[in-house]
Amino acid sequence: MQSRNGKVAFITGSGRRLGRQIALGLADDGYDIVLHANSTIDGMNATAEIIRSKGRIVHIVAADLRSVDQIYAMCEKVLSDTTRIDVLINNAGVFPESEFGSTTEAQWDEALDVNTKSMFFISQALTPILKRCEGSIINIASVGGFEVWNTHLPYNVSKAGVVMLTRGLAKILAPKVRVNAIAPGVILITGEEHRSHIPVERIPMKRYGSVPDIMATIFFLLHDATYITGQIIPVDGGSTSLIR
Repeated sequence: MQSRNGKVAFITGSGRRLGRQIALGLADDGYDIVLHANSTIDGMNATAEIIRSKGRIVHIVAADLRSVDQIYAMCEKVLSDTTRIDVLINNAGVFPESEFGSTTEAQWDEALDVNTKSMFFISQALTPILKRCEGSIINIASVGGFEVWNTHLPYNVSKAGVVMLTRGLAKILAPKVRVNAIAPGVILITGEEHRSHIPVERIPMKRYGSVPDIMATIFFLLHDATYITGQIIPVDGGSTSLIR
């Protein structure tokens, strides 16, 4: 079955958590889906089955995004599986925790490689098809790109890099491809929460974010915001408004 809108979305890191929910939401919106995972292959396969049950076409690819060679091979597989990519969601990421004095080179490299470098090289590899489809790239940044967290400095640096990468790609790829980023704050996903969060009282909206909050922003960028590019949209209940 062809998708209702004839379009295809590629979501990296879609075997679990936010990437999985984004893939399901775009499938509900009529997109055929390309899923990617590395360590969560079982989760990706389960996600694929749900999407197929919705009548959408699904392709799956696996790659370790620390490796540019694997990124290129993954993108070649994507291009062999589908004739179009209308939406690229660069979602895959890692969240290493370490004290400044004990951070290792491996932890630093993993954060920068997966969270920032992979977005650059995936976007580079898929630019021709995105231009042909006049598509859109949405990078998943973080409020951690604007703040400093004492035990997550490599993550902070990597997500700050996503902010500048988004602005740079938007300038380079205009006018054919729009590039924006979403910077989530605390987003709760039922059944997938395994860490403590900042007190909800510190958030101006007095609640944590949800998947519908993220999807509403994605749909805005895809359907309504045809003149918006190069922007980073915090979805954080106003938390970043408190930064001085």
